[in-house]
Amino acid sequence: MKKTFVLVVLFVLPIVAYLFFASGVNNFGKLPVLTEGVNELNVEGNNVQFHNNITILGFLGNEVEHKKGNTFNLNQKIYKRFYQFKDFQCVMVLPIGTEQKVDELKKELANLADTSKWKFLFMEETDIKNLFENLKTDIKLGADLGTPYVFIIDKDGNLRGRDNDEDEGTKYGFDTNSVAELNNKMVDDVKIILAEYRLALKKNNNRNTD
Repeated sequence: MKKTFVLVVLFVLPIVAYLFFASGVNNFGKLPVLTEGVNELNVEGNNVQFHNNITILGFLGNEVEHKKGNTFNLNQKIYKRFYQFKDFQCVMVLPIGTEQKVDELKKELANLADTSKWKFLFMEETDIKNLFENLKTDIKLGADLGTPYVFIIDKDGNLRGRDNDEDEGTKYGFDTNSVAELNNKMVDDVKIILAEYRLALKKNNNRNTD
């Protein structure tokens, strides 16, 4: 009897566990689309786009110095973990006129990580508001044209998030004031969307080799 129990523990349980998690990836491994067709980024002289990229989108606003802590939290908890993925980028939108403040911020970020996937776009106030409103979230843009929340945009320009979050119900964005939220929720969601695209790429490659 003891031998049978040991054999079950050693051989059967790992197989059951593998099948459980494998089916979980297939059935539950997609991050819900909350808003379809977010307006494409269109900044003259800049080729940064949502198309074919997994984008973390943020709005730093006029008071960049007050968002440094938020940016550093995002850098340490999300950016440094995922920036080596080919199609990953962090795009921060700011009003025209904040260029010098951003130069200072970029220098500080460069002391912490490779900043090649950090993208800063400077836009007119109306364009910033239009982009934010096009996300169709329940989050408000501040009077300074900034917010501590960041958003996940997929390769097709769709806003991804949670439609059954245990705390908020529908979760459109992630609060960079909260290290716990970045650690406990956003890391998982970025992992899911990266895995989703890797799985799709693998399936496509397998079809091409058949």
